[in-house]
Amino acid sequence: MHWPMKIVFILVEPAVPENVGSAARAIKTMGFSELRLINPCDHLSGPARWLAHASNDILEKAQVYTSLEQALEDIDFAIASSAKSRHVKTDNYTLDELSAIIQKKGTLIASVAIVFGREESGLTNQEIALCDIVSTIPMKNLYPSLNLAQAVMLYAYSLSEINLISSTAQENRNTATYKALLSKTEMALLELEFTPGSNIYNRIIERLAVLSEDDMHLVHSVCSKILKNGASD
Repeated sequence: MHWPMKIVFILVEPAVPENVGSAARAIKTMGFSELRLINPCDHLSGPARWLAHASNDILEKAQVYTSLEQALEDIDFAIASSAKSRHVKTDNYTLDELSAIIQKKGTLIASVAIVFGREESGLTNQEIALCDIVSTIPMKNLYPSLNLAQAVMLYAYSLSEINLISSTAQENRNTATYKALLSKTEMALLELEFTPGSNIYNRIIERLAVLSEDDMHLVHSVCSKILKNGASD
């Protein structure tokens, strides 16, 4: 049984049906099949279907949610896309860096979401905070910026190599998933009296998001020791 890497594309409140149709066409062209929509426009309208062309199946099976938090419930690793740096996360990773970051996670993750914001205003700070890391597409000129469908196409193309190699990846996922390791780290930080929301707490959690599988297991061992010592006091 091969370890599948599921990559999901999420559009938050897309307002233009043509953009949703074009996004569906882009992800199918690059070998992906799952589209999730948060409070979308009429994604099954004529204009959306025309732009989807031979990808209407992606539109028809797209899952619709009322919040990003709900759409991310079953996702192991979420990547927010943003046209500019946002203060809610200290680090911003370029599109070219994402494949390596995802692949270094090894068997710790089985699902990844790429989250795209509204055509006019992008993602809110609260929505970005729900994601593990933020990614940007480097551009020579800030204006005119890429539209939603173009951004989806670039991400789908860049990440398609992960889709292609997934069939040769590890056959068995570890029982200690990324989310479980993250949870243990949060417990250890509390034991060390680093409070949620503090700069150092947030920074540690953010840096964990880009650690490799081996490094994550090292952190897990350290956190287990911290919690064990705390419990014995």
